[in-house]
Parts: sequence; structure tokens; C-alpha cells
Amino acid sequence: MDIAHLVARRSTCLRRQVGAVMVKDRNILATGYNGTPKGITHCSETGCLREQLKVPSGQRHELCRGLHAEQNAIIQAASHGVNIANSTLYCTTSPCIICTKMLINAGIKKIIYLEGYPDELSMDMLDESGIEVTVFSRENAQKTGGTP
Repeated sequence: MDIAHLVARRSTCLRRQVGAVMVKDRNILATGYNGTPKGITHCSETGCLREQLKVPSGQRHELCRGLHAEQNAIIQAASHGVNIANSTLYCTTSPCIICTKMLINAGIKKIIYLEGYPDELSMDMLDESGIEVTVFSRENAQKTGGTP
């Protein structure tokens, strides 16, 4: 989770900095942070479209210039030919419904997140999918032999 926090620092989002790390067999497969696509002006320069339109958190994800951290991690893995099936996603925030659908189809087996996100449908679909979802705590990481 410390690495996910470090990755999140790359974000240029004005509302929320999110980092994601995909891991399998204790190896980092891909990372991602939320921000605009390559070659597109960052929101830190243009202003936040969602703030300008007064879009509440967790709603109308299409009204944003950026990609989510989970999406960028999936794209990074794909662009480098890395198979992320059966991997674990560490993310500073629980996934939205759009990311959840992508993670389900990518074959992610476990999601560990630090902070919740206001998206009830996402949690319902993760529960139905059988993906193991855990709220991160340093206590649990130490008990299971994992590193934060």
C-alpha cells in the first residue's frame, strides 16, 4: 500500500489522488494513477471539469478528463504484454463501478483498498463476482506476512 501511495503522488487530479498497484506472486506487474490521457492537458492546468459542472463524487464518471488509477494500471499491463489475471490490486481508494467491471473481466482475484468510494453498485458487483475485497490495515498485513 505504501507503493500505491507513492504512485498516487504522480496524479494531477485536483479532487483526489489515487494510486494502484497490481501484484502477483509478490511481484509488481503494473501501476497506475488517476490523470488525463497522454498528450492531454492536465486538470491542474485547465481546472476540474467535474468541479465546474458541480458533479458529486461517485456520479457521472464520464464527465471527467481523466482516467482512474485502476484503468491506467490495466492499460499499462496491456501495453507491455503483462498478464494480470489472478493478480491482487492494491489501491488507495475502492474502485468505482466502471473500474470494477474492468477488474472483473481482467480476472483480478483480490482487491485491497485503503479508503471507500461512494459507489454502492461497485461493491454489489464485486460481492457477486467472488473477488475477495479487503479494507487495508497494517495489522492485517503484518498478520498475513504481507508488507504494507
